[in-house]
Parts: sequence; C-alpha cells; structure tokens
Amino acid sequence: MPCTRHVVAVDVGGTETKAALVGITDSGEAVVLDRRRRPTPRPEDGDTAATGVIDLVVTLVDELRADPRLAGNHPDGIGVVVPGIVDEERGVGVMSANLGWRNVPFRELIGTRTGLPVAFGHDVRAGGLAEFRLGAARGLTDAVFLPIGTGIAGALILGGRLHGGGGYAGEIGHVDVGHGEPCRCGQRGCLEHVASSAAVARRYTARTGRPVAGAAEVAAAVREGDRDAVAVWDEAVRSLARGILLLATVLAPEAVVLGGGLALAGDLLTRPLAEHLDRLVSFQRRPELRLAQLGDQAGCLGAALLAADLTATAGPAKAG
Repeated sequence: MPCTRHVVAVDVGGTETKAALVGITDSGEAVVLDRRRRPTPRPEDGDTAATGVIDLVVTLVDELRADPRLAGNHPDGIGVVVPGIVDEERGVGVMSANLGWRNVPFRELIGTRTGLPVAFGHDVRAGGLAEFRLGAARGLTDAVFLPIGTGIAGALILGGRLHGGGGYAGEIGHVDVGHGEPCRCGQRGCLEHVASSAAVARRYTARTGRPVAGAAEVAAAVREGDRDAVAVWDEAVRSLARGILLLATVLAPEAVVLGGGLALAGDLLTRPLAEHLDRLVSFQRRPELRLAQLGDQAGCLGAALLAADLTATAGPAKAG
C-alpha cells in the first residue's frame, strides 16, 4: 500500500541516537523505510551538550529527507524524543542528568532549523506508547514499561492512558534502594547507579580491573560462572526487584515490561528477578514480568507515532 505521508523519527539515547524515515498509509499504517544510528554527543558543558544533540538531530533529518522515496517532497513532520525530565506540552527538555542540559526548548529550536512541525516527547514514554499500542503491553489497562539502558526510567500506563506527571513521572531510576552510594543526580542510593546497563559494566570493571564494552559482556561472563560478574549481576537484579516492589506497592500494575540493553539477557534477568520479587511481595499485586517486543526500536517507533498523530488529519497512526 503506498505511503501518503512521511515523518522522520529521532530517538536520542544516552549512548546512541536512532532515526528513521517512516511512511504513513491512508489506513494509518506506518512503514519504516530507512534507518540511521549515531553516537549521542556527550561534551562536558551543558549548553554545548544540548547544541550538539540538536545539530545531530538536524543532520539526521536532512539525511533522511534526502531519501529518493520522498521524490523531492518534505516529510510532513518530525518526532523527537529525549531522556531526562521532559515537558511535552512546552516542548522543553527540562533536565538530563546523563547528558547535561537544563531547560532547552528543543521543539522550537529543531522546528526553526528544519522548517517542519515537531512532536517532542520523552524517550521512555514514547517507547511505552509503542509497546502499549503495538507490543508487549497491548490489551493492558495498568502497566509499566521499564527500559534498562544508560539510565532507568519507567513509562506509566494508568487506566489505559500514559501518565506524564508534567514530565516528572516515572523516574524510578532515582529512588533509594539502599546501597548508599552517591548518584550523579545529587542523591544517594539510586537504583540507576547500580542496576542500569551502564552501571553493570562500570561496576564489573571497577571490581575486576577488566574493561568491558557493555552489560552484554558481563551477562556472558555470568553464564560462564565468573564470580565477579555473578556478584555484580545479583546486586543489580536485587535492586531492580526493590524498585519493582515500589511500583507494585504504589501503582499495582498488571505487568512490568522490561526493555533496554539489560533485558536482552532474557531469562538471565527475568528468572532471578522473578525469584527476588516473589520473596519481597507480601500484600502487593505481583506484576507479571514481560520482555519488550519492540527491542531497541521502541523509542523510535514511539517518536514516529507522536509525529504521525501530530500530522494526522484523521486519527492516530498505527505501526505495521
């Protein structure tokens, strides 16, 4: 079926930025036509950090709008999602602890430079939107999408709707799980500091003196019986169980959908996590643990859905 509209979707991650050209059909189906990946800029200065990300987004948009399938036409809109505290209504990145910006008007700046309408949102909530409409959370009324990557945050689906809390909801990565160590956010004991994919790799290297490229290498070492890897992994899983118990106590979700780099470990994560959670739960509704279905494309697909919704003349788009 031919595409009658096109959008560019950009998912700015803590480590990598993904972009896609997505075609929208008359029936509202979305078809990924082209993809790009780039490292996310990480300079020290906060203003420069935001500028580098905006420059990258504009570069990716320019590359994808040159796709010959557009036949010289402009995309109808852009969907951009970023991490941290995000005010979707104002189009502002309020704060990112990992990427070092504060109060950046991304929607306005990107729209001015590209000349296109911009749908702006939070990377995790966008991923949650995609999993809710298309993936592992379909059919649920209350659920949490919990990607575990460079950082940890949750997308909250309550009563069948995404809950943003003015941009502040879902920051489960910065609850105190009791380890007492300082986090870059300024607090101590944060879940993200020991249980994110980046933290697992960092802590294994600090413990052993052996650098690893990421949490996947630590997971492989766990499967081989490496005692140091097992210790780091168990600490991460125990902390995740405490974080999920908090979600269960306050929100009582039917399921927690696990995504991000750590979830790629599959049952190496879910089996011990379920065991720890079973020991912790007393009166709470014990949420089902599900693995995300959309992989590392959830945020990008969610950005495409936001852009398609913004530019739609009748109803939201669906992915196909």
